[in-house]
Amino acid sequence: MSETGSTTGSAATRRQVLARAGALGAGIAFTGALSELFTGTAAARDLGHGGYGPLVPDPDGLLDLPKGFRYRVLSREGDPLRSGEGPVPSNHDGMAAFAGRHGRVHLVRNHENRATGRIPVPAVDGLTYDPEGKGGCTALTLDHHGRVLSERVAIAGTAVNCAGGPTPWDTWLTCEETEDKAGTGGYTKDHGYVFEVDGADPRRTGAVPLTAMGRFQHEAVAVDPKRGVVYETEDAFERPFGLFYRFLPRKPLGGTGSLRAGGRLQAMRVPGVPDLSSIQDTGARFDGVEWVDVPDPQAVGTPIRHQDFGPRGITHAQKLEGCYWGGRSVYFVSSFARSAEGSAADHYGQVWRYDPDRRRLTLVIVFGPDTDVRLPGESPDNICLAPGGGLMVSEDGNGAQHVFGVTRHGEVYPVARNRQAVTSAAAAGGAPGEPEWGEFAGVTFSPDGRTMYVNCYAPGTTFAVTGPWRG
Repeated sequence: MSETGSTTGSAATRRQVLARAGALGAGIAFTGALSELFTGTAAARDLGHGGYGPLVPDPDGLLDLPKGFRYRVLSREGDPLRSGEGPVPSNHDGMAAFAGRHGRVHLVRNHENRATGRIPVPAVDGLTYDPEGKGGCTALTLDHHGRVLSERVAIAGTAVNCAGGPTPWDTWLTCEETEDKAGTGGYTKDHGYVFEVDGADPRRTGAVPLTAMGRFQHEAVAVDPKRGVVYETEDAFERPFGLFYRFLPRKPLGGTGSLRAGGRLQAMRVPGVPDLSSIQDTGARFDGVEWVDVPDPQAVGTPIRHQDFGPRGITHAQKLEGCYWGGRSVYFVSSFARSAEGSAADHYGQVWRYDPDRRRLTLVIVFGPDTDVRLPGESPDNICLAPGGGLMVSEDGNGAQHVFGVTRHGEVYPVARNRQAVTSAAAAGGAPGEPEWGEFAGVTFSPDGRTMYVNCYAPGTTFAVTGPWRG
């Protein structure tokens, strides 16, 4: 455990924070539409000031935090799993926290291992989908003091488990960000699916792909707690870019296993908008959003985004990543768009809101480049709503990496900075390269809102951050 020391100086302004630390790589354009982001949620309570103050250098060289905050390292890649099943796997990514009995917390953590993954998720009988897959999830159980009681494999034999999302019945939907079929990269089964994981009892969910939810490069999901509709993002790497989907379960909100009963997969069509990157005005609103049945959800012959959706086409977007439910709407993130790579326009990140009651899509945040700070190369990735007010944004780019908070009035403040220098070999399982700083991922809060959990992607590290969080 480490505790930050004291420092002097007032809280920085939005421009100063962004310019000094490379925050998100661009300034942020906000209008009154930003208030929609928190309407009807616990996050509607605004901090009303510049966050928690400047970050204090950590003498242990791991994690810089504001004064008064502390961190505990819960788990590091390469250390033995407490279950004895093998070492803690590499590439810590998406994560969620669930309430357990007697004040316990169950953390379910993704491992985005490709075929080149340095430390695979250990294969365990009854929990392994494809023996040649190196990805999967591990589950940690913490006691009411935040101490680790257990750490074990929750699912193995999957591939490139990037993000996902929690269900209303307290399971985790882990997403494979790949379209590799059996025979590719040594895999023995097709990949590109969503799997359900019970962090408290992984054997209850096993290793069963939810095939009806589609086979594509999944990133994240969010479940409508009223209707049971599951929204899904696709992080496609090349044109045509990814789609935004919804899955209509045959047995919605039926608890663990209900998604295995099948359903219908649809893709979003915004009339007159073939590419979301072309929309640059914060607050832009589109009514009459349409949903079109996916011709072949299993992508047997053709990836879904390449399939024929009729003469009116379908709406694409580059780098569709984070996805979460707040109030009565689903929010999703386009991490960046680059015209040089085929997008209709450039931006350093968008956050969109879809209101299913009104069939309305609204652009609520735009990150650069035509805003007050233009720092190239960075982009927002994982995003979550903070219980005490505002948004938590994980940075994924070059140089030092941060978690930043954003108030409902658009004020940006630093929450954490990663101090762990790694090499590209450690980060990607490839050849050695120049030093880098592992991105943050999987930011989430404990059910009582008193602890923020966050992963460093590489070297894989899971932190618990406590302090004077405002509730």
